[in-house]
Order: sequence, then C-alpha cells, then structure tokens
Amino acid sequence: MPNPFVGSEVGRLREVIVHRPGVELLRLTPQTKDDLLFDDLIWVHRAQEEHDRFSGALVEHGVTVLHLDQLLRETLSHAEARSFLIDRATDERIHGPALAPVLREVADRMDDAALAELIIGGLTKRELLELTDEPPSVVLHTLGMDHLVLAPLPNHLFTRDASCWVYDGVAVNSMRMPARIREAYTYEAIYRWHPRFAGRAFQRWSDALDDAAATVEGGDVLVLGDGAVLVGMSERTTPQGVERLAQRLFAAGSADRMVALHLPGAREFMHLDTVMTMVDERSFIEYAGLGDLPSYTITPRGSGEQVELDIADHRPGRAHHAIADALGVDGLRILTAQQDVHSAAREQWDDGCNALAIAPGAVITYDRTPTSNAYLRESGIEVIEMPGAELGRGRGGPRCMSCPVVRDAT
Repeated sequence: MPNPFVGSEVGRLREVIVHRPGVELLRLTPQTKDDLLFDDLIWVHRAQEEHDRFSGALVEHGVTVLHLDQLLRETLSHAEARSFLIDRATDERIHGPALAPVLREVADRMDDAALAELIIGGLTKRELLELTDEPPSVVLHTLGMDHLVLAPLPNHLFTRDASCWVYDGVAVNSMRMPARIREAYTYEAIYRWHPRFAGRAFQRWSDALDDAAATVEGGDVLVLGDGAVLVGMSERTTPQGVERLAQRLFAAGSADRMVALHLPGAREFMHLDTVMTMVDERSFIEYAGLGDLPSYTITPRGSGEQVELDIADHRPGRAHHAIADALGVDGLRILTAQQDVHSAAREQWDDGCNALAIAPGAVITYDRTPTSNAYLRESGIEVIEMPGAELGRGRGGPRCMSCPVVRDAT
C-alpha cells in the first residue's frame, strides 16, 4: 500500500476518497436547505445512482475508491476515535448542558454503523425520543418533533474541501461555513485512527482544531506539481489561511512557490475549482466570465521553522503568466468554450469547469455541460461523462466530489 502522496493535479490518479449520498441528503427541506448550503433539494435515489456511475468510472480506470462512510465505520471501532467524534458532535454550546450529556449517552450506546450514520446523517427530536426518555432540556423543549437536534453533514458529498492532500502531507481544513465545520473532525479521526492511515508517514499542513478563522478549503487548492501550488482566495478561503498553508509547506521543503488568485466573493465563485481546473500538464479549462484576477506569488525566505514569506503582487492581467512561471512553462493553454454570456454562465453554474483529471489529458465531467465537454474533446482532451442531473444541484462537480490520496507527479 503506497504512502499518501499527491504530486500533481493531472498525474495518474491512484487512490481517492468519495462519499455516496445517504440519509443526510434526505434532511434537506425547503426550510433547512439554505442553512445547509444547498440551493435546491436532491432526489437522493437518483443521486445515488449517479454517484455509483462516478465511482464505477473511477474503478474502471484503475483508481482505488475509498468510501468515506466505510472509513468512518472502521475508524469508530477505535475507542479514542469514538470519544473524539462523540465529544465534537455533542457540544454544550449548541445543545445546552442538559441535552448534551443525553445525546452523548445515546451516541455511545450505538454500534459503529449506527454511530457513523448519526454523525453524518444527523438526528431529529422524534428520532431521539425513540432512543431515550425526554430530558428536562429547554433546548429540546423548544424544538418541534421533526426539527433537527443534531445537524446532518450533507456537504460530505464534496470530499475535496475538508481534507486535501498536497505533496507528502494533508491539510485537514478549517471550514468557513458553520454547516461544514464538523466535516473536518471526520477526517481528523480517520487520519489519526484508521489503520489505513495511522502510523503512515505524512506531513500535516493544517489542523482544523486550531486554525479557526484562517480558513482554507480544498476546492481552492490545486497541486501544480514540482513544488508549485495554486490557491484561490475565495468566498471560503482567506488570505491568512493561504499564508499559513504556504508557510507550513515551505518549512517542510515540500513546496517552494505558491500562486494565489483573488476571486470575487460570490457563491458562483465559491472555490477556484468552480471556475478553473487543470486538464493536462499546461492546460486549464476556465470560465469565460472570470476576468482578470489579482494575483500574488509567494516564495520562502529562509528555511526550516524560521521560514518567512516573500510576496510579489502582480498587476492585473498577469495571473496566467504567474501560473506559467510557477509551472516552469512558457505559457498556459487556456480552454474556454465560445458561448454567449448566458450559456457560459449556465454551464459554469452546472460545473462545466469542475473537471477531475484521472491522467494527463483525461478528465471526468458532468454530462449536463455539453458545450464545455465538446470543446475539451476538440482540444484533444479525453472526456468521460457522468450523469449529474441530481448531483449537480449541490453545486459541485467531479473534482468537488473527490479527495485524491495518491496521485502521480507529472
């Protein structure tokens, strides 16, 4: 079993973590969807079928597919992991001091499979009272029978964000939105206690338990290769998070240059990979409406723990040049399908730029972005289409739904 290592964005993909939609998506209602960061409700049965096609395509191309819920169940066989996750799911600041210990007791009685479903799928008041007598809790008393006592984690569908592997290490990320904060704890437990990861040699680039406001999300992090990293400062990733990530990578000697792009702070640009992804060693598919982004190149000064940051501020219109310099190539090939403004905006919203490379020049995309897919093929890129009629409602594509753990350098 190879050590975790992600050496590029487009090298041969060997191993990846995904999450098949489950009961957590059944918790989405017109009343809960906004707080849970979804724009629409999802037909879960069809979404599961689509996700199975996604996983199947990965397996057909030689990728080892690890399922998050299975990793979690196996991790929960470790007593310390159970305590760690139960403690973080039953928080007195959220549930109050009367209800939190009752929830903790209910969770601790569950077997590993039921506890994994509770952590990801959440719990309503009605379901809680089927498991225990009603405690004298003001918090619980004010809730309706079908209100959520423990919030679900439907955004675990997008395994890219809370955990991202960069070269020889992993960032377990501090998440920007409250609905996603607990996702990082799932990965923290898996990487600490699951036998596939425990005791393995890898670095730690961030610690969600400590990083707090210095947020970074994996959808904003692209591993360019050969020590270069591209990061978006977006609705979800902060400049201070970018600087902290750069400093840790540089201190370990795992990277020596980072390009940071300043994205508009809007939902349609929530992560860099919603508007720009790499499809071969020097080619990117890019949204036509992206415009000229402010950009910065960050490099180390000094070495080891004393490393400081040199930051070069590029003038508008130089972002592509900065990325090319980081890649060590004369220029980039930017692939942008020719469409009218409205069509381009629709395809970007439907994740037309969110391609997952499985090898140089071979990507998985949704079938709901036909113009972008056709343009990629005309440009010499192999496109493997997957259905996305339901999954696409979650505003995340194939790259969002994958957390590469082992990927070749290029």
